Amino acid sequence: MPRQLLKVKRLELKREMKNKFFLILTLLCSTLFMCVFPVNAQEVERTEDTMEAEVVEILEEKEIEVMGETQLYQKLKLTVTNGLLKDRVIEIENGDVPVVNQVTYQKGDAVIVQKSEGVDGSELYFISDFVRRDPIYALFLVFVVLALLIAKKRGFTSLLGMAVSFLIIFTLILPQISKGTNPVLMAILGSLLIIPVTFFLSHGVSRKTTTAIAGTLVSLVVTGILASVFVSEANLSGFASEEAGFLQVATGGTINIKGLLLAGIIIGALGVLDDITIAQASLVYELKKTNKKLNFDKLYQQAMKVGQDHIASMVNTLILVYTGASLPLLLLFIDSPRPFSEVINYEIIAGEIIQMLVGSIGLIIAVPVTTFLACFVAENE
Repeated sequence: MPRQLLKVKRLELKREMKNKFFLILTLLCSTLFMCVFPVNAQEVERTEDTMEAEVVEILEEKEIEVMGETQLYQKLKLTVTNGLLKDRVIEIENGDVPVVNQVTYQKGDAVIVQKSEGVDGSELYFISDFVRRDPIYALFLVFVVLALLIAKKRGFTSLLGMAVSFLIIFTLILPQISKGTNPVLMAILGSLLIIPVTFFLSHGVSRKTTTAIAGTLVSLVVTGILASVFVSEANLSGFASEEAGFLQVATGGTINIKGLLLAGIIIGALGVLDDITIAQASLVYELKKTNKKLNFDKLYQQAMKVGQDHIASMVNTLILVYTGASLPLLLLFIDSPRPFSEVINYEIIAGEIIQMLVGSIGLIIAVPVTTFLACFVAENE
């Protein structure tokens, strides 16, 4: 009996050391890869053109006529809260020019103020937006606290994996794309780093996780091929949004906008594949653990029954996510007098449809692929 316990402890220690080795190796590979593609951070000097301020007093407020429209005129007193002009008191008029959806301000509002120079050389100030950081920070804090309280250790490692994903995206993928590197290449290379790091951190180092990674990679390759083929066949340029046109002008045409569209589809698909592949891999291993007599065929059939439910729910979820993100766009065209066949032909609509369908197809393929790989590994353990 002592020998058996000693053997079990040795196996557990060996497995734990192996898990740590794979995790450290993955993190080292990520670090090495980011060293190969260094990011040249540029120092951004603080200027007086943009600053934050707080509305401390409403000096005047009345309704006025502006080009036949009634608007609320406000004369505001603000105190600059940061920047080189910190603590300076300024006055701003709001509502004295015609605008759509006029915004009014209250005492205590934190706002972004832009400074410009008038024709006579005088300083002009105007409010460009609200400061929204505080509610964002508060909501993020709620998210972190709930993840840690409910998921505990797994919640912590998942948050760590999320941080690594953001690190790779903002210090590797985006900077390299902005330098003119092929967006598709960077999306694929970035995904090769994000997938193992986030999977191992979120779900631990195990055969289940490794199988899910393999299934995700295969599905991601298929998704990338489909996206490339149908973006090309549909003659999508990537210039459907104003942001793409502005980016092209701002960067002097150094960024491949069509490639950027493909990269977005690949990274977007990666986000939904995680859930489905790890769920299927876990299901297969649990079924095998419950009934070790299950052969490959029976194990695959039983796992796919649940996998079909996963497909149904996830595809519906994916469609609703894309619909929610495109709701203003859909509302714009819902009352259009033009026929449906013409409306879906617009690039801005066609691009969203192709992105939604490619992501859904990748998700559907991930179920049988991951189930097959998991059954094969479980059968040969």
